[in-house]
Amino acid sequence: MHPSVNVNGTELQPCSTDPMTGWYRDGCCNTDSSDRGSHTVCCILTDEFLNFALSKGNDLITPAPQFNFPGLKAGDRWCVCAQTWLDAANAGVACPVSLECTHEEALAIISIDLLEAHSE
Repeated sequence: MHPSVNVNGTELQPCSTDPMTGWYRDGCCNTDSSDRGSHTVCCILTDEFLNFALSKGNDLITPAPQFNFPGLKAGDRWCVCAQTWLDAANAGVACPVSLECTHEEALAIISIDLLEAHSE
């Protein structure tokens, strides 16, 4: 299996292992055809972003131990759905992203210019 590629065209780097993130819970923002949300954007979460996601029905704050989900807080790094991040950007509450850790598939939804404007 070839290594995944980030939005810069280089090898995808881990986003977070504490908390463990990713569609595969492998620490990276990898994706596949069954990942309907495209969990490809490595975000450095902010309270504004978390509250925006919550307002859209995506509660990233409350722990869900049955899904091995710790609940997130500002400063955590997490693989977020590309559309959720784009919606937040359009609403003026995008959180910073790590380009090295954001999967190239995010570019199907978000322009590289917008990602670069919000890169850490």
